[in-house]
Amino acid sequence: MHIHLKHPLTLLKRIVILTLNFLQCIRPLQRGGILAAKELRINEAIRSKEVRLIGDGGEQKVVSLSEALQLASQEGVDLVEVAPQANPPVCKLMDYGKFKFEQDKRLKESKKKQKLIKLKEIRMQPKIEKHDLEFKTKHITEFLQDGNKVKVTIRFRGRELAHTELGRDVLMKVIDLLTEKEVNFVLDKKPVMEGRFMSMILNPKK
Repeated sequence: MHIHLKHPLTLLKRIVILTLNFLQCIRPLQRGGILAAKELRINEAIRSKEVRLIGDGGEQKVVSLSEALQLASQEGVDLVEVAPQANPPVCKLMDYGKFKFEQDKRLKESKKKQKLIKLKEIRMQPKIEKHDLEFKTKHITEFLQDGNKVKVTIRFRGRELAHTELGRDVLMKVIDLLTEKEVNFVLDKKPVMEGRFMSMILNPKK
């Protein structure tokens, strides 16, 4: 679409702000972003007798509704009211059906990518058998691969508190096993003591 319109010498501040806000929303959509879902009046549903028509480059001109609808018909697109609160309302020529389709498609794709990250916890003893360590490390691997954070906790009982280094050794073995299996993760929180517990937090590596 090419509309050759002259820039007005003076523009109402409100009109400029409304127009720029809309254009800033449209540009992210064209680059892959998302414009918030909103039902806009189009074509004959527009009530105003006059509209401020926006060109591709941001140029504006006040025209009658009938003239704007005629331009839309000639271009084979829709006349879309993008700022109904302005006086006169701000409109733009676009393929509204395509715009809505792309908007809905990108919104669905975005929701699929937005996975809720949960914090899972795996508890162990400082004196853990090798097969138990490997079994629990397998669960840690699954949690990380599902995109969840994992808190690995060692619980000390009685005299075990005098040998907290044993718990640290267990946590380091977990890290070694994950590394050997080439699991993608990052150490978000190094092993620290919290009362009778020593824990570390692992994040899935993006």
